[in-house]
Amino acid sequence: MQAWRVHENGEPGEVMRLEDVDRPVPGAGQVLLRVRAANINFPDALLCRGQYQIRPPLPFTPGVEICGETEDGRRVIANPALPHGGLAEYVVADEAALLPAPDALDDAEAAALHIGYQTGVFGLHRRARLQEGETLLVHAAAGGVGSAAVQLGKVAGARVIGVVGGPEKAAVARELGCDVVIDRRADDLVARVKEATGGRGADVIYDPVGGDAYAKSAKCVAFEGRIVIVGFASGSVPAPALNHALVKNYSIVGLHWGLYAQKDPASIARCHEQLTKLAAEGAIKPLISERVPLKDAAAAVQRVADGTTTGRVVVLTDGADR
Repeated sequence: MQAWRVHENGEPGEVMRLEDVDRPVPGAGQVLLRVRAANINFPDALLCRGQYQIRPPLPFTPGVEICGETEDGRRVIANPALPHGGLAEYVVADEAALLPAPDALDDAEAAALHIGYQTGVFGLHRRARLQEGETLLVHAAAGGVGSAAVQLGKVAGARVIGVVGGPEKAAVARELGCDVVIDRRADDLVARVKEATGGRGADVIYDPVGGDAYAKSAKCVAFEGRIVIVGFASGSVPAPALNHALVKNYSIVGLHWGLYAQKDPASIARCHEQLTKLAAEGAIKPLISERVPLKDAAAAVQRVADGTTTGRVVVLTDGADR
């Protein structure tokens, strides 16, 4: 089979190589899956760079989220067992963690449903307790993680402020349904949030960016607001001033979705049932900006790493979607 492999750490476009390799062999409790579509996540770039919290042995195949097919023909969503990631024709995955792919979504959309949307549900509802009528601010609102949070915020009845970088991404955020769109490159983010909220600030801030985005979040979070820390796509991990959180009375909340697989795996299955229902109702639909063949995966991972994409970029292993 063909698989992209990383033999040394570095930028994805430089270190990923498409190779002919043997199919991975399932271990105890695992199954072999044919990959139908693999969604590219920012952690795939971090894996290539050797900067992710998980460091698989070299050589490894990136790709942490797929829509695949079992040997008996079932369409499923899975997180491949590294080092045999999803940017390949076949993967192995834990059988107990397989989830049925929603009928309402095609292969690319199903591949993009799992991590981003589960992170959104757990972050917005379980950790931040987002309430109907509250104001939700989403950083990188036109990206894969951000676009999922925007859709879930609208479903929850929140007023959504989307923060983006550039006019193209601003247009995407408006199409997603953001009530207010702020271009961080052209606008005074803090002033715009204060203006849009009558000086109150945002009740919940969803931050997959870190760095300067977090610093500005702390300046425009509401009384008893919650800043949900999802990731650090900027490459800068902020050091929050806890005295500021104290005097302004807001919460800094961490969200490591992968930890639920260890601590409360049943919650992931319940969340998937909820997401499947929302997809069937048309309330959520992953934003797929590009569908690329397997041969172009390395360039696609690099574009995601560079932050030039909108929505999700999905690799189709056979060049066709369902």
